[in-house]
Amino acid sequence: MLVIVVESEHQGMRLDLFLAQQLGILYPQDGWSRAAVQKMISGGRITLNRRTTKPSAHLRTRDRIEVRSPPARKTTLTAEPVPLEILYEDEDCMVINKAPGTVVHPGAGRSSGTLVNALLHHCPSLAGVGGERRPGIVHRLDKDTSGVMVIAKSALAYQHLTLQFKERSVVKEYLALVWGKMVGSRGVIDRPIGRHRTDRKRMTSLRYVARPREAITEWQVANAFRVGPEGRSWSWVTLLRLRPHTGRTHQLRVHLAERGNPVVGDGVYGWKRQALSQSRLEVPPLLDFPRQALHAERLVFDHPRTGERLEFRAPLPEDMRKLLQYLADWQGRGGMKNERGVDKQVGFP
Repeated sequence: MLVIVVESEHQGMRLDLFLAQQLGILYPQDGWSRAAVQKMISGGRITLNRRTTKPSAHLRTRDRIEVRSPPARKTTLTAEPVPLEILYEDEDCMVINKAPGTVVHPGAGRSSGTLVNALLHHCPSLAGVGGERRPGIVHRLDKDTSGVMVIAKSALAYQHLTLQFKERSVVKEYLALVWGKMVGSRGVIDRPIGRHRTDRKRMTSLRYVARPREAITEWQVANAFRVGPEGRSWSWVTLLRLRPHTGRTHQLRVHLAERGNPVVGDGVYGWKRQALSQSRLEVPPLLDFPRQALHAERLVFDHPRTGERLEFRAPLPEDMRKLLQYLADWQGRGGMKNERGVDKQVGFP
């Protein structure tokens, strides 16, 4: 059973409209529609303050909504022997290190070779957990973002982990190599994010649609490298530790790009390669980095069954490690800090 407590920003909304939006966010794989929600309300599977109600009921702050979901459906996705790097596994959950370039789940134009295909091959019982199209997936990383992810292997784990992400009790930390030199050693970016008005594949904090969603990113400088003549925006690249306090689509990439520090290699929000190639950039590998230099390094959550607080770290992928090594060697630092160009003394409290 899923429990949702209504926040003040949603006061006055119709119950069916609110749930169609919220369930669509929590379980996008299940294709929740307003009609489907209305059917569940009429059938008594959704209650408001522990009572049956009508789809047209208007919400008040702190109303309690309980959703008794229908049984999980069996998936029609194909299990494939795609390699997995497993950091931890038990009967309830699995923690993996997602390789860069791996799509998390099948979608338009992509039906195989995804993380979900690999998970179904490794754990056939995962089929149907949390939804037909994205079994076990409680959060996502972009295709070209690498790093640690937790997978739910049971209905219990799916419900508990999904709730932890919604309540923001999960700690997520990333490493990102960005263009430019930061002002100060740490800071917070607090800018609502919404979908771009004209380019629906992009998110933005500058020209967003109605109902922009809160987005907060904490950052700290881990290292910095001078790569060109002073006075240019691309004269430095900086290695950042990032801690998002919300989980909006493309949040880190948008926040960094729109403050003038796009992620190196970001083909959507970053600086164009043609413009950079005409500059006096002194470190060519930065131009040729094939993806956004963004890695989910650390994940902390409560075990869905025992409640134990668990922490996992994913080592840097080879491409980012080599790039940082190149930058450190190029600057004559005598090798990388702590063997990977990251100052381990820098961290969030």
